[in-house]
Amino acid sequence: MSAVRCVRPRALIVLACTSAVLTGCEGANAGFMGGVSGRAPVVPPVSGYAGGEEVLFIHTEASDSTIARTLTEMMGSPVPVVPSLAEVPERATATVYVFANGVRPDGARGPLEYQPDVFDCPVSDACYRPLRRVHLVRWSDPDTAVQLRSAEAVRAALQRGELTEERPGVVVNMPLLTWPGGRR
Repeated sequence: MSAVRCVRPRALIVLACTSAVLTGCEGANAGFMGGVSGRAPVVPPVSGYAGGEEVLFIHTEASDSTIARTLTEMMGSPVPVVPSLAEVPERATATVYVFANGVRPDGARGPLEYQPDVFDCPVSDACYRPLRRVHLVRWSDPDTAVQLRSAEAVRAALQRGELTEERPGVVVNMPLLTWPGGRR
């Protein structure tokens, strides 16, 4: 049997053991296959919306250093910078709407301190992609802002001129942990 080897790249905490015997991984979660121990890496989940329902997701990497720093500070968990994510073809990404003004709800908020992010294409849809192009949206009149919970509602507000949109070219890896009708 080969020796057990664990790899933890600086850019992403990944546990990769080359043996079926996990108990020899120094610093790794020896009980990984059978459960979670206190030594398992923890990436805090974030609340957002998709299809009108609350979802949970994680930020694993971002193409932009400013966004990565903002997400790291927000979560207290490192979000590494991977500039090449910005080069991913658009067809390989989905959209996340990030609010730059508007409603500041009690509880969960987005990275800019306003309402939680809104996702199109949850896991249950054929268009699901964990890589998300960031679309910054701003209320034209922040005093009339309401909390939006679906991509359809965001797009309707954009069409009515209630929101403006900026596409800064930032891509963030944001796999969903829960979605309408499902979970990992």
